[in-house]
Amino acid sequence: MKLAYAVSMFVTFGAFAPSALFAAEPVPLSAQGCVGCHGVRGTGSDPTPRIAGRPAAEIVSQLKAFASNQRPGTIMGRIARGYSDADIVAIAAYFSAQK
Repeated sequence: MKLAYAVSMFVTFGAFAPSALFAAEPVPLSAQGCVGCHGVRGTGSDPTPRIAGRPAAEIVSQLKAFASNQRPGTIMGRIARGYSDADIVAIAAYFSAQK
């Protein structure tokens, strides 16, 4: 009886658990504001651009451009102004490492 219960629990919760729920790397706190639009891994979806796998230097440059109003955006300027330089570097490192 216990074996049957254990097997049923494994099948229910173990074998069929979506792997996306168990991310190998947690999203850094500073990048959590990005996932609502760009997705947990930065893959985006129309009209939000994909940022996953882009060079970290490019992401840093773009966020700083949004923050200084050098690059127009709908909401990105307001969001980027809320990040410190360390936050921007952490965000860039996380999303550039995603595929």
